[in-house]
Amino acid sequence: MPIRNGLILLLTLLVFSAVCAAQEDDPVRVDSSIVRLNVGVVDDRGHPITTLGRSSFTIYEDGAKQDISRFVAAPAPFSVVMMLDMSGSTRSFRQNIQMAATRFLDALAPDDRVAIVEFYSKVNLLNDFTSDRRIAFHSISVANGSGQTDFYKGLLFALDKLSREKNRRKAIVVLTDGVDTDAQDSDRRFLANLKDEEIASAIKPEMNETLRRVLDRSDAQAVTIYPLALPTGDPARLADPTPRQVAMYTAARRRLQLVADRSGGTLHSIRRLEDMGALYSIVAAELRTLYTIEYQPTNDKRDGRWRAIKVDVDRPELILRTRQGYFAK
Repeated sequence: MPIRNGLILLLTLLVFSAVCAAQEDDPVRVDSSIVRLNVGVVDDRGHPITTLGRSSFTIYEDGAKQDISRFVAAPAPFSVVMMLDMSGSTRSFRQNIQMAATRFLDALAPDDRVAIVEFYSKVNLLNDFTSDRRIAFHSISVANGSGQTDFYKGLLFALDKLSREKNRRKAIVVLTDGVDTDAQDSDRRFLANLKDEEIASAIKPEMNETLRRVLDRSDAQAVTIYPLALPTGDPARLADPTPRQVAMYTAARRRLQLVADRSGGTLHSIRRLEDMGALYSIVAAELRTLYTIEYQPTNDKRDGRWRAIKVDVDRPELILRTRQGYFAK
Protein backbone atom coordinates (compact mmCIF):
# COMPACT_ATOMS: atom_id res chain seq x y z
CA MET A 1 0.00 0.00 0.00
CA PRO A 2 2.76 2.57 0.82
CA ILE A 3 4.39 1.78 -2.54
CA ARG A 4 1.07 2.28 -4.35
CA ASN A 5 0.43 5.57 -2.55
CA GLY A 6 3.95 6.71 -3.40
CA LEU A 7 3.40 5.94 -7.08
CA ILE A 8 0.12 7.88 -7.07
CA LEU A 9 1.83 10.87 -5.43
CA LEU A 10 4.67 10.71 -7.97
CA LEU A 11 2.26 10.59 -10.92
CA THR A 12 0.28 13.49 -9.48
CA LEU A 13 3.44 15.58 -9.16
CA LEU A 14 4.49 14.74 -12.74
CA VAL A 15 1.09 15.73 -14.15
CA PHE A 16 1.10 18.96 -12.13
CA SER A 17 4.62 19.80 -13.37
CA ALA A 18 3.61 19.14 -16.98
CA VAL A 19 0.57 21.40 -16.66
CA CYS A 20 2.69 24.19 -15.15
CA ALA A 21 5.27 23.85 -17.88
CA ALA A 22 2.60 24.02 -20.55
CA GLN A 23 1.16 27.14 -18.93
CA GLU A 24 4.59 28.79 -18.91
CA ASP A 25 5.03 27.97 -22.61
CA ASP A 26 1.66 29.42 -23.64
CA PRO A 27 2.08 32.76 -25.43
CA VAL A 28 0.65 35.85 -23.80
CA ARG A 29 -2.78 36.50 -25.29
CA VAL A 30 -3.12 39.93 -26.89
CA ASP A 31 -6.20 41.95 -25.99
CA SER A 32 -7.46 42.55 -29.51
CA SER A 33 -9.89 45.22 -28.30
CA ILE A 34 -7.00 47.59 -27.56
CA VAL A 35 -5.33 49.28 -30.53
CA ARG A 36 -1.68 50.22 -30.08
CA LEU A 37 0.19 52.55 -32.43
CA ASN A 38 3.90 53.27 -32.66
CA VAL A 39 4.09 56.80 -34.07
CA GLY A 40 7.12 58.54 -35.55
CA VAL A 41 7.14 62.34 -35.81
CA VAL A 42 9.61 64.44 -37.83
CA ASP A 43 9.88 68.02 -39.01
CA ASP A 44 10.03 69.06 -42.67
CA ARG A 45 13.77 68.31 -42.71
CA GLY A 46 13.30 64.79 -41.42
CA HIS A 47 14.59 65.56 -37.92
CA PRO A 48 12.78 63.54 -35.21
CA ILE A 49 10.58 65.37 -32.70
CA THR A 50 10.63 63.61 -29.31
CA THR A 51 9.25 66.28 -26.93
CA LEU A 52 5.50 65.96 -27.58
CA GLY A 53 3.01 64.95 -24.89
CA ARG A 54 -0.27 63.08 -24.86
CA SER A 55 -2.32 66.25 -25.45
CA SER A 56 -0.45 66.90 -28.73
CA PHE A 57 -2.04 63.87 -30.41
CA THR A 58 -5.57 63.19 -31.66
CA ILE A 59 -6.61 59.74 -32.93
CA TYR A 60 -9.42 59.01 -35.40
CA GLU A 61 -10.74 55.59 -36.44
CA ASP A 62 -12.95 55.65 -39.52
CA GLY A 63 -13.34 59.38 -38.89
CA ALA A 64 -14.51 59.01 -35.27
CA LYS A 65 -12.35 60.58 -32.57
CA GLN A 66 -10.93 58.11 -30.04
CA ASP A 67 -9.88 58.60 -26.41
CA ILE A 68 -6.20 57.89 -25.76
CA SER A 69 -5.97 55.37 -22.91
CA ARG A 70 -2.19 55.04 -22.70
CA PHE A 71 0.70 57.16 -23.91
CA VAL A 72 4.40 56.27 -23.82
CA ALA A 73 7.02 58.90 -24.60
CA ALA A 74 9.63 58.31 -27.27
CA PRO A 75 12.67 57.05 -25.28
CA ALA A 76 10.89 54.03 -23.71
CA PRO A 77 12.63 50.66 -24.31
CA PHE A 78 11.78 48.15 -27.05
CA SER A 79 11.87 44.40 -27.47
CA VAL A 80 13.35 43.80 -30.91
CA VAL A 81 13.69 40.64 -32.99
CA MET A 82 16.62 40.93 -35.35
CA MET A 83 16.10 38.56 -38.29
CA LEU A 84 18.98 37.55 -40.56
CA ASP A 85 18.48 35.99 -44.01
CA MET A 86 20.96 33.11 -44.16
CA SER A 87 19.58 31.55 -47.36
CA GLY A 88 21.84 30.61 -50.24
CA SER A 89 21.49 34.00 -51.95
CA THR A 90 23.37 35.73 -49.08
CA ARG A 91 26.27 33.28 -48.79
CA SER A 92 28.76 35.45 -50.73
CA PHE A 93 28.49 38.46 -48.37
CA ARG A 94 28.00 36.97 -44.88
CA GLN A 95 30.86 39.04 -43.47
CA ASN A 96 29.15 42.25 -44.62
CA ILE A 97 25.95 41.13 -42.89
CA GLN A 98 27.71 40.35 -39.63
CA MET A 99 29.58 43.66 -39.53
CA ALA A 100 26.45 45.66 -40.33
CA ALA A 101 24.29 43.79 -37.80
CA THR A 102 26.74 44.49 -34.99
CA ARG A 103 26.39 48.20 -35.73
CA PHE A 104 22.68 47.86 -35.09
CA LEU A 105 23.34 46.34 -31.67
CA ASP A 106 25.74 49.16 -30.86
CA ALA A 107 23.05 51.73 -31.70
CA LEU A 108 20.32 50.24 -29.49
CA ALA A 109 19.54 51.73 -26.09
CA PRO A 110 21.01 49.81 -23.09
CA ASP A 111 17.60 48.65 -21.83
CA ASP A 112 16.33 47.44 -25.22
CA ARG A 113 15.94 43.67 -25.33
CA VAL A 114 16.98 41.86 -28.50
CA ALA A 115 16.47 38.33 -29.85
CA ILE A 116 18.41 37.06 -32.88
CA VAL A 117 16.70 34.79 -35.42
CA GLU A 118 18.22 33.29 -38.56
CA PHE A 119 16.13 31.89 -41.37
CA TYR A 120 16.83 29.91 -44.52
CA SER A 121 15.21 26.51 -45.25
CA LYS A 122 14.34 26.54 -41.54
CA VAL A 123 14.04 29.10 -38.75
CA ASN A 124 16.41 29.10 -35.77
CA LEU A 125 16.36 31.16 -32.58
CA LEU A 126 20.02 32.00 -31.92
CA ASN A 127 19.26 33.79 -28.65
CA ASP A 128 16.11 34.72 -26.80
CA PHE A 129 15.42 38.28 -25.62
CA THR A 130 18.30 39.75 -23.68
CA SER A 131 19.90 43.10 -22.92
CA ASP A 132 23.32 41.40 -22.73
CA ARG A 133 24.95 42.54 -25.96
CA ARG A 134 27.73 39.92 -25.68
CA ILE A 135 25.15 37.16 -26.20
CA ALA A 136 23.66 38.91 -29.23
CA PHE A 137 27.09 39.64 -30.75
CA HIS A 138 27.97 35.95 -30.45
CA SER A 139 24.69 34.94 -32.13
CA ILE A 140 25.42 37.18 -35.10
CA SER A 141 28.92 35.74 -35.43
CA VAL A 142 27.65 32.14 -35.66
CA ALA A 143 24.63 32.80 -37.94
CA ASN A 144 24.88 30.50 -40.93
CA GLY A 145 22.73 28.56 -43.37
CA SER A 146 21.95 27.78 -46.98
CA GLY A 147 19.15 26.73 -49.27
CA GLN A 148 15.66 28.21 -49.43
CA THR A 149 14.20 31.38 -47.88
CA ASP A 150 11.50 30.80 -45.23
CA PHE A 151 10.93 34.52 -44.84
CA TYR A 152 7.24 34.56 -43.85
CA LYS A 153 7.63 31.54 -41.55
CA GLY A 154 10.46 33.49 -39.93
CA LEU A 155 8.22 36.52 -39.43
CA LEU A 156 5.49 34.37 -37.86
CA PHE A 157 8.10 32.83 -35.55
CA ALA A 158 9.35 36.30 -34.56
CA LEU A 159 5.79 37.49 -33.88
CA ASP A 160 5.22 34.46 -31.66
CA LYS A 161 8.35 35.31 -29.65
CA LEU A 162 7.22 38.92 -29.30
CA SER A 163 3.77 37.86 -28.06
CA ARG A 164 5.50 36.74 -24.86
CA GLU A 165 7.02 40.17 -24.24
CA LYS A 166 3.73 41.39 -22.75
CA ASN A 167 3.29 45.17 -22.78
CA ARG A 168 6.76 46.13 -23.93
CA ARG A 169 7.03 48.04 -27.19
CA LYS A 170 7.83 45.66 -30.03
CA ALA A 171 9.64 45.73 -33.37
CA ILE A 172 11.17 43.41 -35.95
CA VAL A 173 14.19 44.42 -38.01
CA VAL A 174 14.68 41.96 -40.87
CA LEU A 175 17.52 41.81 -43.36
CA THR A 176 16.34 39.92 -46.47
CA ASP A 177 15.89 40.04 -50.22
CA GLY A 178 12.20 39.33 -49.53
CA VAL A 179 11.99 36.48 -52.03
CA ASP A 180 10.14 33.90 -49.92
CA THR A 181 10.53 30.47 -51.51
CA ASP A 182 6.98 29.22 -50.90
CA ALA A 183 5.46 32.50 -52.12
CA GLN A 184 7.61 32.47 -55.25
CA ASP A 185 6.67 28.85 -56.00
CA SER A 186 3.01 29.82 -55.68
CA ASP A 187 3.52 32.81 -57.98
CA ARG A 188 5.31 30.62 -60.52
CA ARG A 189 2.42 28.13 -60.61
CA PHE A 190 -0.07 30.98 -60.98
CA LEU A 191 1.84 32.46 -63.95
CA ALA A 192 2.52 29.14 -65.68
CA ASN A 193 -0.44 29.19 -68.08
CA LEU A 194 -0.59 32.93 -68.73
CA LYS A 195 0.55 34.65 -71.90
CA ASP A 196 3.55 36.97 -71.71
CA GLU A 197 1.43 40.08 -72.20
CA GLU A 198 -0.78 39.08 -69.22
CA ILE A 199 2.02 38.52 -66.76
CA ALA A 200 3.17 42.00 -65.68
CA SER A 201 0.06 42.87 -63.65
CA ALA A 202 -1.30 39.38 -62.95
CA ILE A 203 0.10 38.81 -59.44
CA LYS A 204 -1.76 40.53 -56.61
CA PRO A 205 0.92 40.64 -53.87
CA GLU A 206 -1.53 41.22 -51.03
CA MET A 207 -3.43 37.99 -51.78
CA ASN A 208 -0.72 35.68 -50.42
CA GLU A 209 -2.32 33.87 -47.47
CA THR A 210 0.83 33.55 -45.33
CA LEU A 211 1.59 37.25 -45.80
CA ARG A 212 -1.94 38.08 -44.68
CA ARG A 213 -1.41 36.06 -41.51
CA VAL A 214 1.77 38.02 -40.83
CA LEU A 215 -0.02 41.34 -41.33
CA ASP A 216 -2.97 40.36 -39.13
CA ARG A 217 -0.68 39.26 -36.31
CA SER A 218 1.49 42.36 -36.52
CA ASP A 219 -1.72 44.42 -36.33
CA ALA A 220 -2.96 42.57 -33.24
CA GLN A 221 0.38 42.86 -31.43
CA ALA A 222 1.30 46.39 -32.61
CA VAL A 223 4.67 45.21 -33.93
CA THR A 224 6.49 47.69 -36.13
CA ILE A 225 8.49 45.93 -38.88
CA TYR A 226 11.51 47.40 -40.63
CA PRO A 227 12.68 45.44 -43.69
CA LEU A 228 16.19 46.06 -44.98
CA ALA A 229 15.91 44.95 -48.60
CA LEU A 230 19.02 43.33 -50.06
CA PRO A 231 19.91 44.13 -53.68
CA THR A 232 19.67 40.43 -54.60
CA GLY A 233 15.88 40.79 -54.54
CA ASP A 234 15.69 43.93 -56.65
CA PRO A 235 13.86 43.15 -59.93
CA ALA A 236 15.83 45.91 -61.68
CA ARG A 237 19.08 44.03 -61.01
CA LEU A 238 18.12 40.71 -62.57
CA ALA A 239 20.46 39.65 -65.34
CA ASP A 240 18.57 39.09 -68.62
CA PRO A 241 15.30 38.20 -66.86
CA THR A 242 12.19 36.66 -68.34
CA PRO A 243 8.83 38.45 -67.91
CA ARG A 244 7.88 35.85 -65.31
CA GLN A 245 11.03 36.48 -63.25
CA VAL A 246 10.43 40.22 -63.30
CA ALA A 247 6.82 39.72 -62.20
CA MET A 248 7.77 37.39 -59.33
CA TYR A 249 10.58 39.59 -58.01
CA THR A 250 8.41 42.70 -58.32
CA ALA A 251 5.67 40.99 -56.29
CA ALA A 252 8.21 40.01 -53.62
CA ARG A 253 9.44 43.60 -53.29
CA ARG A 254 5.87 44.93 -53.13
CA ARG A 255 5.13 42.49 -50.32
CA LEU A 256 8.08 43.89 -48.39
CA GLN A 257 6.58 47.35 -48.84
CA LEU A 258 3.21 46.06 -47.60
CA VAL A 259 4.84 44.65 -44.46
CA ALA A 260 6.45 48.01 -43.70
CA ASP A 261 3.37 50.11 -44.51
CA ARG A 262 0.84 48.01 -42.61
CA SER A 263 3.02 47.84 -39.49
CA GLY A 264 4.05 51.51 -39.54
CA GLY A 265 7.69 50.74 -40.30
CA THR A 266 9.97 51.80 -43.14
CA LEU A 267 11.34 49.79 -46.05
CA HIS A 268 15.02 50.59 -46.53
CA SER A 269 16.44 49.44 -49.88
CA ILE A 270 20.13 48.57 -49.79
CA ARG A 271 21.80 49.88 -52.94
CA ARG A 272 25.32 48.81 -51.99
CA LEU A 273 26.40 46.23 -49.43
CA GLU A 274 28.60 48.89 -47.82
CA ASP A 275 25.43 50.82 -46.90
CA MET A 276 23.99 48.12 -44.64
CA GLY A 277 25.63 49.33 -41.45
CA ALA A 278 24.42 52.90 -41.92
CA LEU A 279 20.86 51.73 -42.61
CA TYR A 280 20.86 49.55 -39.50
CA SER A 281 21.92 52.62 -37.48
CA ILE A 282 19.10 54.67 -39.02
CA VAL A 283 16.54 52.04 -37.99
CA ALA A 284 17.90 51.95 -34.44
CA ALA A 285 17.60 55.74 -34.29
CA GLU A 286 14.01 55.56 -35.57
CA LEU A 287 13.07 53.13 -32.80
CA ARG A 288 14.32 55.57 -30.17
CA THR A 289 12.05 58.34 -31.50
CA LEU A 290 8.71 56.49 -31.62
CA TYR A 291 5.78 57.36 -29.39
CA THR A 292 3.37 54.61 -28.38
CA ILE A 293 -0.34 55.42 -28.17
CA GLU A 294 -3.18 53.09 -27.18
CA TYR A 295 -6.94 53.48 -27.43
CA GLN A 296 -10.08 51.39 -27.00
CA PRO A 297 -12.11 51.70 -30.25
CA THR A 298 -15.61 53.13 -29.90
CA ASN A 299 -16.64 50.65 -32.60
CA ASP A 300 -16.36 47.32 -30.77
CA LYS A 301 -17.63 45.11 -33.62
CA ARG A 302 -15.20 42.34 -34.62
CA ASP A 303 -16.59 42.02 -38.14
CA GLY A 304 -13.30 41.57 -40.00
CA ARG A 305 -13.64 44.91 -41.78
CA TRP A 306 -10.86 47.42 -42.35
CA ARG A 307 -10.63 50.26 -39.82
CA ALA A 308 -8.77 53.30 -41.12
CA ILE A 309 -6.60 55.11 -38.56
CA LYS A 310 -5.61 58.77 -38.75
CA VAL A 311 -3.32 60.48 -36.27
CA ASP A 312 -3.15 64.27 -36.02
CA VAL A 313 -0.69 66.38 -34.07
CA ASP A 314 -1.26 69.94 -32.86
CA ARG A 315 1.65 71.25 -34.91
CA PRO A 316 0.54 70.98 -38.57
CA GLU A 317 4.05 71.46 -39.93
CA LEU A 318 5.13 68.10 -38.48
CA ILE A 319 5.02 64.82 -40.42
CA LEU A 320 3.72 61.61 -38.81
CA ARG A 321 4.31 57.95 -39.67
CA THR A 322 2.30 55.09 -38.22
CA ARG A 323 0.23 52.17 -39.46
CA GLN A 324 -2.72 53.08 -41.63
CA GLY A 325 -5.31 50.83 -40.00
CA TYR A 326 -6.23 47.23 -39.17
CA PHE A 327 -8.79 44.54 -39.84
CA ALA A 328 -11.13 44.18 -36.84
CA LYS A 329 -10.87 40.42 -36.28
